[in-house]
Amino acid sequence: MRHAELLMYVAPQCVEEANAIWLKRILELLGEDRIAADGLSLPELWTSPRLLLTQTCGYPLITQLRGRVRVLGRPDYVLPDSTDGWHCSLILARVHDARTTLDDFLCSRGVLNDAGSNTGMNLFRHRLAPLQQSGTFFSSLIHSGSHRESLRLLREDKADLAAVDSVTYAYLARYAPKEVAGLRLIARSAPSPTLPYICTADLGPDEAERVREAMNQALSYLPKVAAVLAIREILPAKDDDYRLLLDYQQQAIEQGYAELL
Repeated sequence: MRHAELLMYVAPQCVEEANAIWLKRILELLGEDRIAADGLSLPELWTSPRLLLTQTCGYPLITQLRGRVRVLGRPDYVLPDSTDGWHCSLILARVHDARTTLDDFLCSRGVLNDAGSNTGMNLFRHRLAPLQQSGTFFSSLIHSGSHRESLRLLREDKADLAAVDSVTYAYLARYAPKEVAGLRLIARSAPSPTLPYICTADLGPDEAERVREAMNQALSYLPKVAAVLAIREILPAKDDDYRLLLDYQQQAIEQGYAELL
């Protein structure tokens, strides 16, 4: 019995439900029983020796989890700004904001979902680094706790600029359009590999490949689920695919922008 959770994309509800159906079929194909992860934080789940399958963010993977987990694969989405195993951050503002370029937003109010987020922080920082002044871009920065909350703060004029994962944005635009209404794209970040699926580092490579194959087989058996999730397949992936994110971090630091401020 092992942990198996898909918790990174839980909105809107139809996406959460599709993930639950997909995960159930994966476990059936593997002949595995699932232990509930109730009470475990995300870092505790990611590093559990009983972890069979979950998804993490690429930035903590490469900064905190390397050597402590095994990468199973990464999703190939069929979504705007998210395809072929890549996605990006969409840097957004309100439609009625007169500012039109990133330069115009210097000294504006920023919003950050989480300091450990690749799309909400690392890619955002990298994109703003050439524009910052004396290590600062924003006049203030709110920590929202989630991409959806960042979008709400933008809509309600409590922040001026946010970076949101292009997969999250596409799901909301498709299934909960009110959550992105009144917002517009200012810029895109550099590309990044999509969020990796991981298992415990103790799982051998052959067994890990069996999990990835079961994920793809389950998608083929569940075309409606695959359509809701907009996942074509789970591609092979490895830790080194995500070293690019450290390059983005280093480039921002070299430009004097070590923290998103």
